[in-house]
Amino acid sequence: MSDQKHRLATAKGEITVWVRRDKRLKKSSRWVQQPDGSVLMRVPAGLPRRDIPGLLERIAAQLDQPPRRVRRRTDADLQARAEKINRNFFAGKIEWQSIRWVGNMNTRLGSCTNGGATDGHIRISDKIKAWPDWVVDYIIAHELVHRLHPNHSRAFWNILTQGYPLAGQARGFIQGVGFAKGLDFLGDESE
Repeated sequence: MSDQKHRLATAKGEITVWVRRDKRLKKSSRWVQQPDGSVLMRVPAGLPRRDIPGLLERIAAQLDQPPRRVRRRTDADLQARAEKINRNFFAGKIEWQSIRWVGNMNTRLGSCTNGGATDGHIRISDKIKAWPDWVVDYIIAHELVHRLHPNHSRAFWNILTQGYPLAGQARGFIQGVGFAKGLDFLGDESE
């Protein structure tokens, strides 16, 4: 029996799901995402056809969930991470009041307030939680350095690039993601 093709709507777009009946499976189904983005779901050979839509809905729900590691990232984790970055890359000389994830940034990745009632408050976009750790660390480092230099001056870039060793690679990653999404995440950062 050949694989059956289904289309599945997810938050990330439409995905092709291939359903393959497998005589080795007795009760449960198994699925795996393929390198091309499609999903191969193996089901017991005798599974009734009416049960397939429910299994497809469960796959869609699982695909729409961020990875477990990403869901667990909290403001407390972010604070600990910022403290470690400050200690390891900037000799612990940077001070701030708070650092937290926020959901209202669409084109900015982070921000830092200098002066006023919210002096020392750093906000990081929760849209980057799933990005590689070394890129998120760069964004944290970038905002921390704004506590020393509020603008993107030559002194700002010198401290950031000398302090955080993967700054260039992280900026390249950010530019690539921005290009793919049609956004310029680094537009206000001239060197």
